[in-house]
Amino acid sequence: MYCVRNVTETVYWVGSSDRRLALFENLFPIPRGVSYNSYLIQDEKTALMDTVDSSVSQQFLENIAHVLEGGSLDYLVVNHMEPDHCALIGRLLELYPQMQVVGNTKTIQMIQQFYDADLEGRTLLVKEGDTLALGEHTLHFVTAPMVHWPEVMMAYEEKEKLLFTADAFGTFGALDGNLFNDEVDFETEWLPDARRYYTNIVGKYGAQVQTVLKKAAGLEISMLCPLHGPVWRSNLEWFINKYDKWSRYEPEEKAVAVMYGSMYGNTENAACVTASELSKAGIRNIKVYDISSTDVSELIAEAFRCSHLVLASPTYNGGLYPKMEALLNDMKALNVQGRTVGLIENGTWAPASGKLMRAALEGMKNMTVLEPVLTVKSSLKAEQAVSSVDTLVKEIAASVLAN
Repeated sequence: MYCVRNVTETVYWVGSSDRRLALFENLFPIPRGVSYNSYLIQDEKTALMDTVDSSVSQQFLENIAHVLEGGSLDYLVVNHMEPDHCALIGRLLELYPQMQVVGNTKTIQMIQQFYDADLEGRTLLVKEGDTLALGEHTLHFVTAPMVHWPEVMMAYEEKEKLLFTADAFGTFGALDGNLFNDEVDFETEWLPDARRYYTNIVGKYGAQVQTVLKKAAGLEISMLCPLHGPVWRSNLEWFINKYDKWSRYEPEEKAVAVMYGSMYGNTENAACVTASELSKAGIRNIKVYDISSTDVSELIAEAFRCSHLVLASPTYNGGLYPKMEALLNDMKALNVQGRTVGLIENGTWAPASGKLMRAALEGMKNMTVLEPVLTVKSSLKAEQAVSSVDTLVKEIAASVLAN
């Protein structure tokens, strides 16, 4: 049975959602599932905008058949070649022998790398600025390399002012019947997953996102149609501003995220005491995370959201606690920058984690490490809480509360 939504009178959402998948890219937890969006334009010529993951193939093919009502599919526009959006290319070539695959040079190359599909005489190459007339609808192609793969492009439909954005403006989370952003409480229910999606999937490529945002600024856009998550038809500027801030690596909020690793609870205690004292100093936006039980994708999202971080780690085999080392590696890989950081180190005989965390942070851009590092030897003592913790808290609070 088909499951289709009208985006406009002649443009249809024909995608599907997967609530069974536990890990996106076999890496990121998705307890709310994920949607795979695909859109079909009905006109003198019909055009399908991307396909879906193989896990939802049956629903997807039934949706297309329902919209076409026995008609032909003329074009498949491939904006992005990740398998969760292109898995059905081969099947569609078989089902619709008239169909042409529309993509750029890199797109066609990647199709041949992934699949054994016979594309002889069935491709239409496009580049930046090219158009494809469907009748009343005309697609304009906008390249978006490294947002977040090199072949990525977007398509702007000029009649209804729709921008098909590939993975940009996407989010984790299955669609629960509601398709549009104004049908859900996006800021409460969806923003954390949108932030986590952007920061972990696209976060490394801020400069490339800025380039695309500048291109989009010249377009009159009525809807953003991403490949994951809700379609945006209202308050577009709010979400675009989020992307602008994230891609500039500017903190989303004046906030402190305390992230600690702890073997026996002593480093945890130091982190929690610090958080409590920050609250007494007037800081209200504080979150505390055990990095051993919090997925690193959530920690990265918080590093993008918050202006200030407190990193607390024991010394482990003369080095960093492995979970803290992994977090710092991910922060560097995903271009986290421009944050103010307080450090807490622990060690029973040779504390070294503070020096190692500092060295890792110095490998990132524009990171300010506050002085002094709070050094704990085995466990935090009352007199140390009064002196060293107080000193660190005053430095963090002064920085957060500064204009």
